[in-house]
Amino acid sequence: MRRFCMVSKTRHYRVDRHKIGYLKFILEGYEGLATLSTLDARQGIIVLYMPPGCEKDTIAIMRGLAEEIHMEPWADV
Repeated sequence: MRRFCMVSKTRHYRVDRHKIGYLKFILEGYEGLATLSTLDARQGIIVLYMPPGCEKDTIAIMRGLAEEIHMEPWADV
């Protein structure tokens, strides 16, 4: 039997800390596309965990949301 390891890709962003809940709500609407975790709520640092094959769609959604919410990529730690 073959075993496949599914390793999530990650992307870090700095966003308006008041919009973290909104972003999480939007991403949860796309079940299984990505999971958002808050690393530093005061600074608005979040991380997205994306299953293999979902990176392109997740990044496209984040680009669309960037038109209404200020966000910037944060150095992957």
